[in-house]
Amino acid sequence: MEERAGARRRSRSPPMALLLLLLLSACSSAASGAPVLGEDYVRPPPAPRRCGVHRKALLSLFPWSKKKASSSASDPQQVHISLAGAKHMRVTFITDDNSVPSVVDYGTEAGTYTSTSQGESTSYSYLMYSSGKIHHVVIGPLNDNTVYYYQCGGHGPEFQFKTPPSQFPLSLAVVGDLGQTSWTTSTLNHIKQCEHDMLLLPGDLSYADYMQHLWDSFGTLVEPLASTRPWMVTEGNHEKENILFFKSGFQSYNARWKMPYEESGSTSNLYYSFEVAGVHAIMLGSYTDYDESSDQYAWLKADLAKIDRKRTPWVIILLHAPWYNSNWAHQGEGDSMMAAMEPLLYAAHVDIVIAGHVHAYERAKRVYKGGIDPCGAVHITIGDGGNREGLAHRYRNPKPTWSVFREASFGHGELKIVNATHAHWTWHRNDDEEPVRTDDAWINSLAGSGCIQDGSHEYRKILMSP
Repeated sequence: MEERAGARRRSRSPPMALLLLLLLSACSSAASGAPVLGEDYVRPPPAPRRCGVHRKALLSLFPWSKKKASSSASDPQQVHISLAGAKHMRVTFITDDNSVPSVVDYGTEAGTYTSTSQGESTSYSYLMYSSGKIHHVVIGPLNDNTVYYYQCGGHGPEFQFKTPPSQFPLSLAVVGDLGQTSWTTSTLNHIKQCEHDMLLLPGDLSYADYMQHLWDSFGTLVEPLASTRPWMVTEGNHEKENILFFKSGFQSYNARWKMPYEESGSTSNLYYSFEVAGVHAIMLGSYTDYDESSDQYAWLKADLAKIDRKRTPWVIILLHAPWYNSNWAHQGEGDSMMAAMEPLLYAAHVDIVIAGHVHAYERAKRVYKGGIDPCGAVHITIGDGGNREGLAHRYRNPKPTWSVFREASFGHGELKIVNATHAHWTWHRNDDEEPVRTDDAWINSLAGSGCIQDGSHEYRKILMSP
C-alpha cells in the first residue's frame, strides 16, 4: 500500500506540470511588481565556514522527494497547531490515505489519552496537483500552561504541545517571510532555543508560488516547532497564487492554515483576532479589500470597539505590507491601507504593529500620520526569516526621524509581555549557527498612559460611529 501511495504522490507532478508551474510562478512575480534581484534585493553574502563545512545557499529545489523513511499513507504529516477560541486548540494534519478519520486523541500523560475530538477535513486540486486529506480538529477545553500529548488520526507517532499561560508573562516568537532556505533552518533553530509560548508570522510562509509540493515540504520543515506551540499566521503576497480566469487567490493557504476567524466574528480566514494572557492580537489582510466600504474595515472597527483594556491591556496588530518603511524595497505599498485604517488603530490606542514583506529589519518609534506621536503605535518590520529572494540592503537616506534601528540581515524577534505595562522586544540576527541580539527595547503599554485618559472620548467616537 505504501508503494501505491508513493506512486500516487509522484503522479501529482509530471514534468510538464512542473514546467507550467515554474512558468506561472515567474509570470506572477513579474505581474505583481515583485522586485528583481539586483534592483531592490541582493543575495545574502556566503555563510562563513565552520568546521570546514560551507552551508548551501538554498535547500533542494525538489525537497518533497524526501519523505520520512518511516512514514506510511496513514501517518499524519505536516502537523501544526493554532488557537481556536478560549481554551481550545486546532490541530491540523495531512494524510495520503483518505480513509484516516479526522480525530485527535489527547491527554496530559504520555501514551494515555483521556479525550477524543472529531473534526473536519478538506482537500483541493491545483492544476495537475491534488492535495492529501487535510484534517482540522479542534480540541478542548484545555488547561492553561499545560503540556498535552496527542495522536492524530488514531495512527502514527505521538506529539506534544504546551498551552499558553492565562496571565503574564507571555513570550512570543515573531518571524516573517520564512521560506525554505538554509537561512530558514537557522532561524527555526534559533527560535527553538528561545522559550516561547506562541509564534506569530505576518505573511509569506512557504514561498510555494504555484508549486504546490512546496507547501508540503514547508509543512514538513516547520512541523517540529509548529506541532509544539501554536502558530498564528496571516497571509502575504506569496500566498495569493491566483490565476486569472482560472484560480482564485489563497486556495492553498486557506485549506492548509485555518485560523480562528469565525471565533472572532470575521467572515474571512484572511483577517481575524484572538486573545491570550492579556493581549488582544489582530491579524489583518494586506491583500484583501481594506477601504472604508470593505468587510475587513467594518470588522476591524467593530473588533477594536469591543476591546476591554482592563482585561487585555496590550493590543498588537500583524499585517504583511509595512506602513512605515525606510527601505527602498516595497516603498509605499502599504500607504493606501495605512490611510484607511491607521485612524482606527490610533483611536483604539494600538501598542505595536508588526509587518513583513520587506526582507530586512526595522524598528520605529511611536508614530501616527507620518510623524512621531507618543500615542501612536510602535512599528516593526521583520520580513527577514529566510526567504529565497535575498535581503533588501538599500535604505533611504537620511534615515527618517521615526526610524530607530534598521539592518538587512536574516533573523527573528522575541516579544516578552512582562506585565500589564511593560514589554521587552529583542531582535536576533542570524550569525552562522548562533543568534546574536542586535536590537532591544522596552515598550510601555498605552493602556496605562495619558493617551487613553486624555483622548479616549474623542477617539472612541471614531470607533463607535456608524
